[in-house]
Amino acid sequence: MSQPLLEVRRLRKFFPIKGGFLQRTVGHVHAVDGVSFKLEKGETIGLVGESGCGKSTTGRLILRLLKPTSGEIRFDGHDLCRLGRRPMKAVRRDMQLIFQDPFASLNPRLTVGGIVGEAFRIHRVASGSELEDRTAALLKRVGLHAEHLRRYPHEFSGGQRQRIGIARALALNPKLIIADEPVSALDVSIQAQVINLLQDLKSEFQLSYIIIAHDLSVVEHMSDRVAVMYLGKIVEMAAGSELYVRPRHPYTEALLSAIPIPDPRQAKKRRILQGDVPSPIDPPAGCRFHTRCIYRQSDCQRFEPEFADIGGGHHVACPVRTGGRFIESPKEHY
Repeated sequence: MSQPLLEVRRLRKFFPIKGGFLQRTVGHVHAVDGVSFKLEKGETIGLVGESGCGKSTTGRLILRLLKPTSGEIRFDGHDLCRLGRRPMKAVRRDMQLIFQDPFASLNPRLTVGGIVGEAFRIHRVASGSELEDRTAALLKRVGLHAEHLRRYPHEFSGGQRQRIGIARALALNPKLIIADEPVSALDVSIQAQVINLLQDLKSEFQLSYIIIAHDLSVVEHMSDRVAVMYLGKIVEMAAGSELYVRPRHPYTEALLSAIPIPDPRQAKKRRILQGDVPSPIDPPAGCRFHTRCIYRQSDCQRFEPEFADIGGGHHVACPVRTGGRFIESPKEHY
């Protein structure tokens, strides 16, 4: 069996909370707490969940923009948690990020040529006329023009700015692109264009994607597998065709019930979750979803649900719905 491009094991990130006159640590925000998954070469995984569940933090941990509290991140044979600054710089050529906000992610003081060509200069890949030619070719590939090289970000629309961000991510021919809400800030009429562009680029450049989104319809269109996060943990993961037809975790069921149906003549039964999302500073014991779950039992409040394979690579953390088992809650490491 071939080695996966990316393997994440028990990944955790706890942000310290400082308080008092001496600014001592008085608590932690459990942003990501025990995330594990594999990404095969050429695969697209969608990472979904409501705001604050840890999706974007997970992406930044994988890219080592944030330092993990604990866990392992193996990318293309490299243990990223053990790499120093210089070897990590070399690995970053193969890992790139498309940001959510196409307005804030581009330096307003640089021209488009400077923004897209910056990666060539930093990694000493090209210079002079070669750099300009390669930058112009990238812009053409994402639907822009060579004459845009000398313009500034404020001269472009939101969709054009996101295309510039995509061109920047492609500059070094990466193996993995993490797209953090790549279309959420765009007009609906532009979203489909950008999604189709990402799909075309995947085939052309042999890319693997992690698509971070809260729009389940976008994830369904792009992803081979979908992972659902809740309060720092993955609660369900399956092939997109399986998860959208046969969700097993009650949180996934609630998310899918919120997807609007384009036909106004069809009625859809919504599953409205009761209560608010618990604080990540003091998450509930046992299953983190039990405070809002209609299926909860006494064991859900005391024990951690096992993230079990129920067949065909469909993993669910809900013993009540799947007949799995509960385990002792793991000890926390700061």
